[in-house]
Amino acid sequence: MTIRVVVADDQELVRSGFAMILDAQPDIEVVAEAGDGARAVEAVRRLRPEVALLDIRMPGTDGIEACRAITRAGGCRTVMLTTFDSDAYVYEALHAGASGFLLKDVRRDDLVHAVRVVAAGDSLLAPSVARRLVEEYVRRPRPAAAPPGAGLGVLTARERETLLHLARGLSNAEIAAALTVSEHTVKTHVGHVLAKLGLRDRIQAVIRAYETGLVTAGRPSAGGERAAGSPVPARD
Repeated sequence: MTIRVVVADDQELVRSGFAMILDAQPDIEVVAEAGDGARAVEAVRRLRPEVALLDIRMPGTDGIEACRAITRAGGCRTVMLTTFDSDAYVYEALHAGASGFLLKDVRRDDLVHAVRVVAAGDSLLAPSVARRLVEEYVRRPRPAAAPPGAGLGVLTARERETLLHLARGLSNAEIAAALTVSEHTVKTHVGHVLAKLGLRDRIQAVIRAYETGLVTAGRPSAGGERAAGSPVPARD
């Protein structure tokens, strides 16, 4: 199956460069390019691609608003392009529905891999962006205090443990080793966690773990979660 992609970036050279890299792949087709978020949303609605590659900072309708509109419409997943040393919008974009984040200096192979991963229904974060996500969350005011794990009552003990390992940044293979089960079983647990909590992907699961207090960034608990700043891979 060919993965159809819309590429949106206000810098023409960046946009055309990404489009050329993706179009050179036998299983990927760039069906449209856009210089701002509004045109990206229109292209997605008209052409119904599987993936939209969106720069966060664009004139007019920025990447976050475009991501939110595309997510509401359904049928297309989004990968955000960010500049790690200046963008402070990772958390907002994740809540807008982004399925992946890449730095603008991403390597050719990593760009192609990201599009394939997201098109397959998984999620992906560049390690440095994952650190940014946790750091941004820690800086934000916390909501009214609630018992750790509040809102997770629908999960079994093993599913809660799986969610904790996800939030620690473990891959499926690492979770399988920690729980002494097969990777297939871990995938089943992850699927149950996402379905029961109404989450779209592993990235949202990590956010929910922090929001509910199951994981406290910067302060290890009995579960031994990593402190803020540790990479949180979102891949399987």
